[in-house]
Amino acid sequence: MPEINVYGQTVGDALPDWKGASVLPRAVLEGRYCRLVPLDADSHAADLFDAYAQAPDDRDWTWLASERPTSVEAAARWVTGKAADASLVPYAVIDQRSERAVGLVSFMAIDAVNGSVEIGHVTWSPRMKNTVLGTETVWLLLRQAFCLGYRRVEWKCDSLNEASRRAAERLGFVHEGRFRQKMVRKGRNRDSDWLSMIDDEWPQRDAVLQRWLAPENFDEKGQQRKTLAACLVGGRVSDD
Repeated sequence: MPEINVYGQTVGDALPDWKGASVLPRAVLEGRYCRLVPLDADSHAADLFDAYAQAPDDRDWTWLASERPTSVEAAARWVTGKAADASLVPYAVIDQRSERAVGLVSFMAIDAVNGSVEIGHVTWSPRMKNTVLGTETVWLLLRQAFCLGYRRVEWKCDSLNEASRRAAERLGFVHEGRFRQKMVRKGRNRDSDWLSMIDDEWPQRDAVLQRWLAPENFDEKGQQRKTLAACLVGGRVSDD
């Protein structure tokens, strides 16, 4: 708990045992519905190009830094750039049913000294929409980060990207504020919304997510029986 120091000032919680978080390895994260594998152009570019090509237009790319790849070669260059970036831990999302890459995500803004990391470069394809894959992907990343000693996991999005913010809040991230004129993205101003989940919150969030992800929560068509909100003990049931 906060303390009063010798000068009569209120100071933050003491962390006498804090030694920093562990390195986030580029290692496979295995789930029930998907697995996350280290991103590789040779293995994933063609699948990702095909997955993103299922969309009828580019609306899913409006708030992203990148443009939708127009060829397998363009997808390979895009993937290679992320895979070669030492500041990222980038993953391809592999659908366990098809064994094909259907999306991309990364750990970024990695600060092991202070125990903070961001989930970013979130680029889902139409093959992930209205499926369990997006939720399980984020749960796998959260589990990995908190297991390795991170105290804080961040989610950031364009303030106008309401779908991204709603998705983060549905998963249990807490909105912290808005950074005005944070960047210029595709020639336009971007105000950025910041959200986070911290280690004290993780056990409860983990339990809710695991209840939602359980096989018995889905019917034979893969449709949820209970919403994530309904899986929150004592929570208000609503449509997600």
